[in-house]
Amino acid sequence: QVQLVESGGGLVQAGGSLRLSCAASVRTISGYAMAWFRQAPGKEREFVARITAPARSTYYSDSVKGRFTISTDTTKNTMYLQMSSLKPEDTAVYYCNLGGAGVIAGKYWGQGTQVTVSS
Repeated sequence: QVQLVESGGGLVQAGGSLRLSCAASVRTISGYAMAWFRQAPGKEREFVARITAPARSTYYSDSVKGRFTISTDTTKNTMYLQMSSLKPEDTAVYYCNLGGAGVIAGKYWGQGTQVTVSS
């Protein structure tokens, strides 16, 4: 049973930063593509960022490119999303995802972590 556990969400002022973490209960995340998605109130879940396997190439949605950075630490089996220059429109529940390709999600999801950006 794959489990993904997100942490690091919270309330931050516009222009601030947060780092989200996603701990994965797999033998090693180095063999998996992983991604972050988010869902704002009243909106559909949308792709935010992806890191591929095994090349560890990164891809971002246009709305976060240049502000967010996705990374992994294979020694900790953990994926991160460093978010900077946060805007109120970044307010959403952020979900960790294992597998998938491009903007398409894989089978496994975390429970989500709330990020709220105040203006």
